[in-house]
Amino acid sequence: MSIINVRNAFSAMAQNYQAGAASLLPNALTGRRKFSVQQTRSRRRILSKNADAAVKLVRNMGGGIVKSPLGPCENIPNQNIVEYVFRDTEQWADETAATCAATGREYTYGMLRMLVNRFAQAALGHCGMKPREVVGLLLPNIPEFIIVCHGALEAGLVVTFANPLYTPDEIKRQFENAGVKMIITVPILLEIATTIAPRLSGYRTTVCIGGEDDIEKNIHGLKSLLTAGYESELPGISPKELAVLPYSSGTTGLPKGVMLSHYNLIANLVQGEREELMIKRRKDGTRHEVLSVLPFFHIFGFNGIMNIVIRDGHHMITLPRFTPEDYVKALETYRPTFLFVVPSLLLFLASHPAVTKEHLKSVEGIQSGAAPLTEGVLQKFKAKLDNPDDMMIRQGYGMTESSPVTFIMPKLTPPSKIGTIGIPYPNTEARIVCLKTGENLGTHSSGELLVRGPQVMMGYLNNEKATAETLDDDGWLHTGDVAYYDEDAYFYVVDRCKELIKVKGNQVSPTELENLIMEIEGILDVAVVGVPDTLAGEVPKAYVVRKPGININEEEIQRWVNGKVTHYKKLVGGVKFIDSIPRNPSGKILRNELKVIN
Repeated sequence: MSIINVRNAFSAMAQNYQAGAASLLPNALTGRRKFSVQQTRSRRRILSKNADAAVKLVRNMGGGIVKSPLGPCENIPNQNIVEYVFRDTEQWADETAATCAATGREYTYGMLRMLVNRFAQAALGHCGMKPREVVGLLLPNIPEFIIVCHGALEAGLVVTFANPLYTPDEIKRQFENAGVKMIITVPILLEIATTIAPRLSGYRTTVCIGGEDDIEKNIHGLKSLLTAGYESELPGISPKELAVLPYSSGTTGLPKGVMLSHYNLIANLVQGEREELMIKRRKDGTRHEVLSVLPFFHIFGFNGIMNIVIRDGHHMITLPRFTPEDYVKALETYRPTFLFVVPSLLLFLASHPAVTKEHLKSVEGIQSGAAPLTEGVLQKFKAKLDNPDDMMIRQGYGMTESSPVTFIMPKLTPPSKIGTIGIPYPNTEARIVCLKTGENLGTHSSGELLVRGPQVMMGYLNNEKATAETLDDDGWLHTGDVAYYDEDAYFYVVDRCKELIKVKGNQVSPTELENLIMEIEGILDVAVVGVPDTLAGEVPKAYVVRKPGININEEEIQRWVNGKVTHYKKLVGGVKFIDSIPRNPSGKILRNELKVIN
């Protein structure tokens, strides 16, 4: 890239910062868990003609362990995640890499890679960070997320992501636990960052994307860091070193830092890089225009969307927040060919009158994530399409603890398997074990789903007890989900044996809400469970036991809790007063009994 081009690029970037700052509102959708495959007519023809050839899958179910029918993946390269993701950047250096749909701000691949390196050197050479220290990102989905996240990783730093919708107390709790030394944020969230910063041990500095330097407040504007030309020797990074620290409640309890190495992240990306799974190019052979509001601060958004799109040279179209108007405008302006959605977003596309068939005409594929995609929502969406059989909609399964994908529906999934979570990812093993005895179960027998593979986490940060409860000595990750598999190694999730509540794909810890309610004077006991909700899937509901003579009401409890948590953790399911909380002899809450009461 020439000096003139660099200067022009920085000039354009500077002009766009001010215009874009007002749009950086943290209201992105969140998601995890299931991703959804509808087959095109042509694919069905292939399957009907080549039923045997379509599945060249060697299954090994010996001893109750189901290995991936796709076999092993390619060798996992001895690289860090930045080297791997940007490995082919020179091939498409002049192509647009990322665009903010709200402001039109965009970066080419060549510029993006250069700025990643500049931020890495500035973080070490000017901001005072040291390799293996932790950076906290408090950001909506914007193109600069890629710059600062991968820049921090290239500097040998560890990155933790916080949901911008969290309350200050929730953010502070996570950043304290992670040991954050630098926060990167945007102007609208700067006050939260600067309020939290003094409470973090050994804190160094704050970086503001779209803001200016403020030496008195120890704030660096990103633009000044990138244009100053700071230099520093970048460290060597072992693939087995810790890379990111997303937070998850796991199978139970409060949110915990999930330790994912560079190796874990790359392994999961390599596992999915198979012809049977990938849709690398459009039908006409060109790259995809990818629109997503699924947050990059979530492991699916980070490693299941952002890193794949950048690695494969597609165009990432971001939205800092979801509003119907902004999303429809992005459909009109950018004519995306691939969408990443959650079921509630697909329902919006299916039912909102502003979304027409014309808006969806360019879309060739959709991947649904975060929660199960029901047949009703799917059929309602397909009814809006001119040629519903020509669009592929994929679903799979994953966890934060597995970087995230462990199951996927191949492109040639038989129609009879629609509704499953697919087959194990390459190099991934799975087991179904009896909930009572822990013994391996065979086909069509429901039990807890366990998975093992190179994408499985290192463990939970500073929490050996929780790690031991979730990850056993043989490397099996206990998912907490109840599932079964059939003779073709397709898996079906039927229930959850864990306690987490899933609100539009967001994890809600009952323990966290119960602890808040127990702070209220006059509460004797409490249990929180998820109750069915048409739009959200589940919402939290509290069952409360009052102390004798106490007349606290439902509104007072909801007001207390709702004022201390982010919107999806609120007690939307209400509060019900009961005489006692059902518990087993060891004191564990019998949540299923409460769900029956509901």
